[in-house]
Amino acid sequence: MNIENAVAWLLGVVWSPVLVGLCLLAGLYFSIRTRFIQLRALPDMVRLLFNSSSSAAGVSSFQALSLSLSSRVGVGNIAGVALAIGYGGPGAVFWMWCVAFLGAASAFMESTLAQIYKERDANGQYRGGPAYYIEKALGQRWYAVLFAWSAVIGCGLLLPGTQSNAIASALDGAWGVPAVYSALGMVTATGLVIFGGVRRIARVTQVVVPFMAVGYLLVAAVVMGVHYETLPGMFRLIVDSAFGTDAAFGAMLGTAIQWGVRRGVMSNEAGMGTGAHPAAAAEVSHPVKQGLVQAFSVYIDTMVVCSATAFLILAAGAYNVYEPGAGGALLVAHVPGLEAGPHYVQRAVESTLPGFGAGFIALAILPFAFSTILALYYNAETNVVFLRHNRACPWTIRLFRLAFLGVASWSAINSATVAWSLGDIGVGLMSWFNIIALLLLQKPALAALRDYEKSRRAGLDPVFDPCAAGVVRAELWDDIAATHRSERKDG
Repeated sequence: MNIENAVAWLLGVVWSPVLVGLCLLAGLYFSIRTRFIQLRALPDMVRLLFNSSSSAAGVSSFQALSLSLSSRVGVGNIAGVALAIGYGGPGAVFWMWCVAFLGAASAFMESTLAQIYKERDANGQYRGGPAYYIEKALGQRWYAVLFAWSAVIGCGLLLPGTQSNAIASALDGAWGVPAVYSALGMVTATGLVIFGGVRRIARVTQVVVPFMAVGYLLVAAVVMGVHYETLPGMFRLIVDSAFGTDAAFGAMLGTAIQWGVRRGVMSNEAGMGTGAHPAAAAEVSHPVKQGLVQAFSVYIDTMVVCSATAFLILAAGAYNVYEPGAGGALLVAHVPGLEAGPHYVQRAVESTLPGFGAGFIALAILPFAFSTILALYYNAETNVVFLRHNRACPWTIRLFRLAFLGVASWSAINSATVAWSLGDIGVGLMSWFNIIALLLLQKPALAALRDYEKSRRAGLDPVFDPCAAGVVRAELWDDIAATHRSERKDG
């Protein structure tokens, strides 16, 4: 059995139909338990985006949002959406939307828990995530260590390969740049940022993320405007093929669901646990504030950026394959191999804007993938710190940084099939551990939500007091609440 066959087998084990169903059902369950917080609190989500400032210990809400979006908004929003349509048909887009809507509730739960159980590391900066809330709230160090290692392997060794490989593939497709040069450039730029720590990562991502998203959405809007007459039919095709009622895609219903859910989870990462790491780093007065911000980031990722890619492809008709001599009958959506992900989207833009598409998508992939690489590094580093019990470990971090850069550069010059499959395995492993933990740890997050809504109904700016909310083992927040009580008493 060669490496590609072994990876494909492991992918099938990790991403079994059970995990697909678990992602959807967990999101539905959390939606019901929070009374669909992802709908009720939309105004609060927008208001809170800019409603905090950074401190010596934590980053601002907007910086935390940018850092989490860096992880969520990556190559999966371009090449990944193309692959979902190519193998699952247009109906996969509908199931990606479902994952985003339901997953926003999962993102709320994990990010709120990450804030509740965050800690200060040896440098006095906030750290948190699934490993932290598993250990503190469940009291199970062994399970927390399992997640931490899956995050170090997934975020540090597997997922960066999908991003660096896409950079190399896009630059080669647009200008014939050899993969080795792409790898060298990517490693140099990444090293300059990650060796500056979390604050440099946050500063870079808060500039790169808005710039890349706005530019990409503008081009997608132009392509859709040129093909405006196809838009009504495009939406019908998405819905019809999602439920197997379209003649051409009826046989692909199960595949559409599987690819839509898998690519949706890999893109928006709701329930996977990665978004919880930057959420914990934010300086806020109440954990729910960051939970709401991170729930909104799922919408930005899938409902906006992923949808832009899907509409761009479908409006341009770039997914169609016609059989010669068969009267132009539509056969099936098709992507000729995983290596074609970026090229697939490039052809869609090129068909509408000749001479512009290939270069633009290559340029778009650069900031998308680069910012994701930075966020993946931060997530992995947080779990390395957790495994070291938050102690200062400069040599461990330096060695990990070198390993991270080495793996990312290796993936840039090797098979995209292996890179994407390994990335999917990383997502799947983390999702298994985290979703089970969320189901076991829902009570503290729901208690924090009740406390937040009580303060909002009273017209107050919510300030979290774990004792008043009935939440235990949130030591850092106990200290913060004690300081607030002391200040009010002195005042």
